Amino acid sequence: MPSEAVTSEALLAELKSIVGERYVLTDPVDTGGFLTDHRARYHGSALAVVRPGSTAEVAQLARACAAAGAAIVPQGGNTGLCGGATPLEPRPTIVVRLDRMNRIRAISPAEETVTVEAGCILQAIQGEAAAHGLLFPLSLGAEGSCQIGGNISTNAGGIAVLRYGNMRQLVLGLEVVLADGTVLDGLRRLRKDNAGYDLKQLFIGAEGTLGIVTAAVLKLFPAIRTRSIALMQVASVEDALTLFARARAVFGERISSFEIIGSSYMDFVLHYVAGTVMPFAAKAPWYLLLEAGDSQPDAPLAAAMEGFLAAAFEAGLVSDATIAASLAQEEAIWKLRHGVTGEFKLAGKTMSHDTSVPVAEQPDFVRRVEAGILAAYPDANVMMVGHIGDGNIHVVVLFPHERFATTDEFEAASDAIDVIIDDVAMELGGSITAEHGVGRTYRKRLARTKNPDELALMRQIKTLLDPDNRMNPGKLFLTATET
Repeated sequence: MPSEAVTSEALLAELKSIVGERYVLTDPVDTGGFLTDHRARYHGSALAVVRPGSTAEVAQLARACAAAGAAIVPQGGNTGLCGGATPLEPRPTIVVRLDRMNRIRAISPAEETVTVEAGCILQAIQGEAAAHGLLFPLSLGAEGSCQIGGNISTNAGGIAVLRYGNMRQLVLGLEVVLADGTVLDGLRRLRKDNAGYDLKQLFIGAEGTLGIVTAAVLKLFPAIRTRSIALMQVASVEDALTLFARARAVFGERISSFEIIGSSYMDFVLHYVAGTVMPFAAKAPWYLLLEAGDSQPDAPLAAAMEGFLAAAFEAGLVSDATIAASLAQEEAIWKLRHGVTGEFKLAGKTMSHDTSVPVAEQPDFVRRVEAGILAAYPDANVMMVGHIGDGNIHVVVLFPHERFATTDEFEAASDAIDVIIDDVAMELGGSITAEHGVGRTYRKRLARTKNPDELALMRQIKTLLDPDNRMNPGKLFLTATET
């Protein structure tokens, strides 16, 4: 029986023969950034970080890892928020970085599709679509560095879900390498395909636990040529939902974003995010961001927005509002919503949540969650921001750096706040995660809140496709010793 060191040495040699020595990284100087998650909460280890250049190479390295019994952690841009791309198990592990697989294989304006490799940066796909007069609508804060394979594997959401849907609604076909090296070629450009199980849906949102997404066929849409963006001050979430219904009546399907920002979150952004400016003379309990767009260059959206706001003022639903009159003003308004990157880590100890509830239940959710957290932790700064049009409210709880003496104390408080939020969400028919995925962070919450029959079926699917639990182990599910 060969020693682990000999086995590891042999595996590394084989991986180098597959992808080339320069693309098998083992020096800690080279691998360090790939072994820590985006929030620096998790720090893992790996035999190597491997950067394949083709699907064939991914398949070969998967077969090599299967023969050696090594685990595989697929990794895109490493911008996830739940530790889903960090190697955290003690067994020999290979991190598979897909950034070299960044080719746009084909684009078809007639079909409104684009075929891309998993390592394509989201912003590059947006740019390619725009160059052909089209739109790829997925948009989120990390779009300049996140990769489409990771977006698919986490079923990313973003700011345009209201109009275009999550990543799941934007994928027509997938190419996936399974744990044993089998290449599942499903790169079909069909809008209608009813031939049995829709297997691609298994891998969208599976976070690399069932296979490695290597390429995809994505839907494109007509480019937006007319846009109107407004920021409003409102008194309550109830009023925000009333305005949402009114906006639907005025703009219909042309609403791409309907975002809500709580007062404490706005205060945080204005204090910590450079270049942000409050566009109003006074504060308000809540702020609403409405964006509507049309593919027609002469669509009268500006007039429609003015009429919408005039009626809202008359009804007493809005205390103040502003309409962006230039691209710079549009960007300034969006920066108030999306400007936060690493500022939370600078400000203190943060607990971030990604909850969804039915749209109509959001006022109750906001009220009960804030009251529950402050009753248990009166010194907490409870901030809320989210996509109110699709029921996804992000609750961010901030404490001073010195609030917790040890990591264990912080984790205990985090767990207790999770329970407060999750109990309210479950009672309202919601979910613990709307767009961030489960990864490592939400496993305990998933086990506690997921329907047991659904969870059992998920485990069965995992066992079927990955019987040795080598694909991104330690993610989604708690282990037997943790339950």
